Amino acid sequence: MAEKKPTNLIVPSQGGVMRDLVNRLKLIFRLIGDKRVNFFVKLIPLGTLIYMVSPIDAISIPVVGVLDDAAVIWLTSYLFVELCPPEVVQEIQKKLTSNMDILEGNDEVVEGESTDVTDKQ
Repeated sequence: MAEKKPTNLIVPSQGGVMRDLVNRLKLIFRLIGDKRVNFFVKLIPLGTLIYMVSPIDAISIPVVGVLDDAAVIWLTSYLFVELCPPEVVQEIQKKLTSNMDILEGNDEVVEGESTDVTDKQ
């Protein structure tokens, strides 16, 4: 029996649904703009966008149709990132997380004094 290789996700979770969504979108846009990513792989997000704005839907049942669209977005974004060169994805992801670390990791306390200013003269 063949051994399964461990699954190593290229893009680790950063915490929080909204943060993950924003980081994923930033990653996708930066990968689309990167010249090291194959042109045909870049057609995946474009095809997804065309599918989303087109009136043709795979499932036209009201509630299920929305879930269908969400599944297509999730699947194609996952597929796009996985088909991009891993070193490019890791490089961009490292830049994105280092920017977040700069914003969040500033735990320094600056000592100072404050005075109240009143308009009385």
